[in-house]
Amino acid sequence: MRNKTALLLSILMAAPLAGAQTATTSVSDRVELSRGRWCAPEEKWCSPSEAPELVGTIRFEVTHEGKLKEVRELHNLVVAAGKAGIASRINGSGGEAAFTYIAIGTGTTSPANGNTTCETEITTNGGARANGTASRVTTDDTNDTAQVVVTYNFTGSFAVTESCLLNASSAGTLLSRQTFSAVNVVSGDALTVTWKIDVD
Repeated sequence: MRNKTALLLSILMAAPLAGAQTATTSVSDRVELSRGRWCAPEEKWCSPSEAPELVGTIRFEVTHEGKLKEVRELHNLVVAAGKAGIASRINGSGGEAAFTYIAIGTGTTSPANGNTTCETEITTNGGARANGTASRVTTDDTNDTAQVVVTYNFTGSFAVTESCLLNASSAGTLLSRQTFSAVNVVSGDALTVTWKIDVD
């Protein structure tokens, strides 16, 4: 770690590093450093495409009277408003609340960076937005993934085609959204939705 820190300072200051066999101070190294991160075990500065990112996943489990009917897992999109909200959570500027509310809906328009809410949010028959159980879990490094879990118990039928992660019981800031082929539920079904945001 000491050598990596010294290498970082060397590249930033455009000065040679004593004893480092692979340290360089080229323009390309400095550009790569500014847009990437150090990767192990390759011992190199990653390309911009390998820079840190937020990797979101959603898991759906449908059960009826305790019997599993369907399981599905897919990725999701962290939107622009959500990225701003995360920045606020990091240093307290802006005062964003924690993202612990999951909404489901019947909207089918593909998610986009400019989204600020679900397209057609379900509000009745057991499918209304709910405050989930929040925790941190491990994907790659200890506690590197934020997890929120909600279980809906339905009293009506829906073809659920979208889900959103937000920070309020109504309105609020949207962190992430995704659409998908219908998850069909009927009265008596339970749908457990698990959102994960992995800092990768």
